[in-house]
Amino acid sequence: MAKGYWIVRITVKDEAKYDAYRAINGEAFRKYGGRFLVRGGNYDNPLGAARPRNVVIEFPSYQAAIDCYRSPEYQRAIAARGDGAEIDHITIEGYEGPQPTTGSQAPS
Repeated sequence: MAKGYWIVRITVKDEAKYDAYRAINGEAFRKYGGRFLVRGGNYDNPLGAARPRNVVIEFPSYQAAIDCYRSPEYQRAIAARGDGAEIDHITIEGYEGPQPTTGSQAPS
C-alpha cells in the first residue's frame, strides 16, 4: 500500500494564530500516523512561485492522509489558525513503482 503525503507551502501572516494552530495540530498527526519529513528549513526555488515555509508530512497510507485532514482534531487546528496563514496544501499518494537506473529512463 502506497504511503500518503501532505505537501504544504505556507506564508504566516499572524504568528500568534499560527502558533495556536501548531500547539494543537500534533493530536491529529499522532492519531493518523503523520511524520514530518520537511518542517521549514533551507530550500532552493529554481522555478515557479515559492512561499517562505514548506512542510512535507508522511502518513502510512493515502487514506490516512485524507482522513487526518478531514478529522475533527485537524479541523480544530484549522479553526485555531483562522486567517493567520496563506496555505497551499495538497494530499498525494506516494509512488511505489520502478525507479530510474543507470542508462534508462523511468516512466512518468
